[in-house]
Amino acid sequence: MVKRDTASAVFGGEMTQTPYKILVVDDEPDLEHLMRQRMRRDVRSGLYTLYFAQNGVEALERLNEVPDIGMVLSDINMPRMDGLTLLAQIPNIAPDIRAVVVSAYGDMKNIRTAMNRGAFDFITKPIDFQDLRVTIERTLKNMEEWREALESRDKLVRLQNELNVASKMQQSILPTEFPDSDHCEIYANMEPAREVGGDFFDVFGLPGGKIALAIADVSDKGVPAALFMMSSRTLLKGSAIGAVEPGAVLKEVNDLLTEENEAAMFVTTFYAVYNPQTGQVDYSNGGHNPPLVVHPDGSSTLLPGTDGLALGVFPGVNFGQSAVMLSPGDLLLLYTDGVTEAMNADGEEFGMDRLQAVFSDAPPVSTEAANKAVFKAVHEFAGETPQSDDITCVTVLQRQA
Repeated sequence: MVKRDTASAVFGGEMTQTPYKILVVDDEPDLEHLMRQRMRRDVRSGLYTLYFAQNGVEALERLNEVPDIGMVLSDINMPRMDGLTLLAQIPNIAPDIRAVVVSAYGDMKNIRTAMNRGAFDFITKPIDFQDLRVTIERTLKNMEEWREALESRDKLVRLQNELNVASKMQQSILPTEFPDSDHCEIYANMEPAREVGGDFFDVFGLPGGKIALAIADVSDKGVPAALFMMSSRTLLKGSAIGAVEPGAVLKEVNDLLTEENEAAMFVTTFYAVYNPQTGQVDYSNGGHNPPLVVHPDGSSTLLPGTDGLALGVFPGVNFGQSAVMLSPGDLLLLYTDGVTEAMNADGEEFGMDRLQAVFSDAPPVSTEAANKAVFKAVHEFAGETPQSDDITCVTVLQRQA
C-alpha cells in the first residue's frame, strides 16, 4: 500500500489532507461504472478521488480544470485524441504527473512508444483490478518520492543561496584596503574551506599612528563557526579601542566570550599593536600559531609564545604579552593552521619547514606577493586533496624605521 497517514499526501511540496486524484481516460462507457464499483471502498475512505474523460481532448480539459491530479490512467486507442498523443501533451500542463497506459495484450509497439513518451507503467486489457490496484499504489508511491526529492532539491538550492549570501556578508566585514606608506606595507587574505569559514583577520588604526593586527581561528567550521567568528571579531575590535595592552584586550574578549558560550566553542587569537614608525610589535598570543618573521636574506624565526590559552574556554584568564622589533626589510607573517596543517594525498602535513622554505630562496618583495607565495605553495602541496580548513594569512613588511 502507498504509505500515508490520515489520507495525507505530498503534492507540490506541501502536505495536504486531500485524497489522491486519479484521472481515468477511456472511451468505453462501462469502465467508469466498473472503476467506481471496484474502488468504492478506497474512494469512501478518502484514499482516492476518481475523475473520468472519454478521450484525450476531454482529459486535457480535466487537467486544466482540476488541480493536483497525480496520476492519469489512459487507454491508447480513443477517438479525437488517442492516448499516445495525450502522453505528449501532459507535460505541458503538469510535468510531474505519472501516467499509466492501458493497452491490448501483446501490443508491444504502442507500449514501447508510450514508455518513450514518458509513461510510468502499463497494464493490459482485459483489466485485472488486483493488478491495477498494485500498479496504482506503485505509481503514486513513485510520484510522492519524486516530489519529495524535488522539495529536498529546492531546499538545498535555497540553502545554497543563503550560504552564498552569508559568505558575501562574511567577506564584506574583512578589510580589503590596507596601510601602505613609507614605513610599512600590509596585506591579508582568507580562503574558506566551505561557503563560510571560521577564520578571520583584522587590520585597523589606533591612536598615535599605531595599527592593530589580528588573526584568529574558530574551533568549528561552517555557519556556527562563522557566527562565532563575527561575534569574536566585534568584541576584539571593541576591546582594542578601549584597552592599550594586547594582553588586556585578549583578557576582556575572553571574559565576554565565556559569559554566553553554550556551544562551548573557542577561538585561537593572535593580537598585536604595531608601530610602523619604530617597527615595534607588542603582541599577545591566545593559543594561536606562532607568527613568523622573515628576514631579507630569506631566513626566518618564530615569535616566542606568551603562554595564552584559546579564548572562550575559561573565564578570568590573564594573557601575557611580549614584543619584537622589525628591522627594515623584515616581513611579519601571521597565518592560521589551515596553512601548516594542509594535507596532501599521502596524509602529510604542509608543516613549518615547508612554510619557511617558501621564502628561503626568494625573500618577499611585497606583502601581496608573500601572501600569494604561501597560498600557491599550500595548494601545490595539497594537489587534488580537498581543502579541509580555512587558509588565512596577514603579512606586514617593515620598509623603514
